[in-house]
Amino acid sequence: MPLDKAKSIIADIRKGNIAPIYFLMGDEPYYIDGISKFIEESILSEEERGFNQMVLYGRDVSIDDIVGNAKRYPMMAERQVVIVKEAQDLSRTIENLVPYAENPQPTTVLVLCYKYKKLDARKKLAKTLKKSGVIFESKKLYDNQVPEWIQRVLSAKGYTITPKAAQMLTEFLGNDLSKISNELEKLQLVIKPEQQISPQLIEENIGISKDFNNFELQNAIGNRNVKKAFAIVQYFGQNPKNHPLVMTVALLYSFFSKLLKYHALSNKSEAPKVLGVSPYFIKDYQTAAKNYSMKEVSGIIASIRTIDLKGKGVGAANMSQADLLKELLTSIFK
Repeated sequence: MPLDKAKSIIADIRKGNIAPIYFLMGDEPYYIDGISKFIEESILSEEERGFNQMVLYGRDVSIDDIVGNAKRYPMMAERQVVIVKEAQDLSRTIENLVPYAENPQPTTVLVLCYKYKKLDARKKLAKTLKKSGVIFESKKLYDNQVPEWIQRVLSAKGYTITPKAAQMLTEFLGNDLSKISNELEKLQLVIKPEQQISPQLIEENIGISKDFNNFELQNAIGNRNVKKAFAIVQYFGQNPKNHPLVMTVALLYSFFSKLLKYHALSNKSEAPKVLGVSPYFIKDYQTAAKNYSMKEVSGIIASIRTIDLKGKGVGAANMSQADLLKELLTSIFK
């Protein structure tokens, strides 16, 4: 997991094991920003930074400019730090960094923030950096990995969160770790570490309804609670901006696709691993499996696909989001 690798890099720096080059790349900017910020704030003292720390931007410089700055000697300090933000803007010429990577300045810490892209592992720069520096790939988490990430981040700070509350945050914020981190920081300002983060606290402090959200809709459908499901859909129809159809359809498609896999499992004890969900939520699939046969689940998946197409304007002129969701529920509960 990127979280473990990021922690390892930061721990090494704290111990004084500082590499001459840090190449931070990948689709998830959260860790790239976190590591570069830590280096920016911790390697040099405040007095040393004035002369020995430089922040460059990929769109404004060339590889030669970066190398020229990196080869300078520090002034009245053991090291200098050169941070290149938005280095992905140099992707066409990034291989020109090879000669410097082969013989980096030992008194320079060069940090390249290469967001939303990654180096070609077959080319020379990637191979050279593995020997002379640190390559960190910051991968996007899958949605089903986010609740565990939330729990681990909070645990490291002495906080706990209920599984349902973690799922609510994931459903509302997706896998944008920066957004989630900002919301968690807000919560930490208003609660004490010994106070567990609950759905109620999230509703009060972040504004996500604990009763009317996609997670509760999925739960109501799984339990064949027709009245609750239609009430949630009615609420969604009144608040379409906060509950876009595409998100609801995607979540329900994922749930019923996993339910189909659950039905097919001969050894149900393997369900958490096969479905990629927390053991805490397996009971939801157990309940839904009793309420919907394998054949019914296949039909529901087909209905979800139809509603998805209608939501995109295919064969459903002027149908509101609420009407589309009501049509889907009618199909599910028939």
